Amino acid sequence: MNGRDDEGLPEHGGGLAHDLPVLARRRMIRLMAGAGLVPLVGCTSGGKTSAAPSASSAGCAEIPEETAGPFPGDGSNGVNVLKESGVVRSDITRSFGDFAGGTADGVPLTITLTVVDAASGCGTPKRGAAVYVWHCDREGAYSLYSEGVTGENYLRGVQETDEKGRVTFRSVFPGCYPGRWPHVHFEVYGSLADATAATSITNTSQLAFPKDVCDTVYATDGYGASARNLGGLSLEDDGVFGDGHDHQLAAMTGTTGGGYTAALTVPV
Repeated sequence: MNGRDDEGLPEHGGGLAHDLPVLARRRMIRLMAGAGLVPLVGCTSGGKTSAAPSASSAGCAEIPEETAGPFPGDGSNGVNVLKESGVVRSDITRSFGDFAGGTADGVPLTITLTVVDAASGCGTPKRGAAVYVWHCDREGAYSLYSEGVTGENYLRGVQETDEKGRVTFRSVFPGCYPGRWPHVHFEVYGSLADATAATSITNTSQLAFPKDVCDTVYATDGYGASARNLGGLSLEDDGVFGDGHDHQLAAMTGTTGGGYTAALTVPV
């Protein structure tokens, strides 16, 4: 299990090595796109246009493929939370089942992902798909893996998309740990049955948070380490988002007192 560094922050050793193969593939795709070999087509994200549609394609670009990282909890790296009864839920702030029953603290966050069909030009919702989300807690620790929270499974959950292709999770704003921009991981599955069987992932990606919102949240109690860690980072230098984050940057509304909503359109 992962330990902590001298400042008590979770160590995420092995994460970069785990990330490199996927990141290399993604950068190759973008290099090919720059040479005109692969069409990159934009679509809306959270109600805002990320990029102009390409005349060479009638569709829109799928959500960029990213690493699941070393703490997915989907059976690919040790534990598998997806087969636990109770994983299908909208409130992911608490642990469930036979786990310790802890609750993650932090500024309230609602995560709303809208899954759409890329081949339709982002115009057709993917009803009946499923999304698994997970992220670190306020201290930067991942349940099931990080020291002190291996007995917890909070901040992980699955939802089936509704008729609008939408899933909504109630959570808390994640912390910022050394070396990574604040983010939420997610996997898209063709159906709820596939998700709870932990099989047939169609897309794996990550959601990024805007800097101004991170700065505001990290000025509140309990996020002191995150504020320090964020000070040495940028989206442009992040190992995942550094080669382009237009399609992964959440549209944010809300306040620290009332909570925030992070919205992202996910073409698949």
